[in-house]
Amino acid sequence: MILLSDPRVVALPIRDCGEPLVEIASVTAIRLDPRERDEAGAYGRVRAGVLERLRVAADELPDGYGLLVLEGHRESAEQARRFAHHEDRIRRSGVTDPAELRRRTSAFVSPVEVAPHCAGAAVDLTLADTDGVEMDMGGAVNAHRSGDENSCPMDAPVPALARRHREILASAMTAASFVNYPTEWWHWSYGDRYWALHTNTDHALYGPA
Repeated sequence: MILLSDPRVVALPIRDCGEPLVEIASVTAIRLDPRERDEAGAYGRVRAGVLERLRVAADELPDGYGLLVLEGHRESAEQARRFAHHEDRIRRSGVTDPAELRRRTSAFVSPVEVAPHCAGAAVDLTLADTDGVEMDMGGAVNAHRSGDENSCPMDAPVPALARRHREILASAMTAASFVNYPTEWWHWSYGDRYWALHTNTDHALYGPA
């Protein structure tokens, strides 16, 4: 499994295509959940190309299913705060080796220099029904925050219904050219360095926004 702390990720160059950040809420087919709302409203924005692909993913879903986005863009200062917080949590569990500490932290919080959210290239999202009620995915978005790390990987052993829902989400997002971060079933990105590595693209399309 390749993590965001992998040297191959940061080694990829960025040739930012200059797309603006746009409002997710401008697409009526996609719901935006407010629980990760920040004061600047960054959570509700992504790059224009990412939003267009989210629209494609929404169209790929079966009837009765919709996308519920919890977070898009994240400012660099907030990313750095989250990384430091999670790193400290892991350090207190007994991990002291700097390389292992960085690797373990990046399983759930990206180092700020390669963070897809800071580029406006990533979304944390789940499935919802036509009333906006979240579907059973076998674990919550950001479940690692409450200590439920076992349910977080995309391939985690979850009940059959949750597995089916994860497969539906993965099928739609993959069809729209997103890549998943395998430690987090809810995290998908397009155009960032992690995406570039996994799609054998020689550069990222989006840098910090």
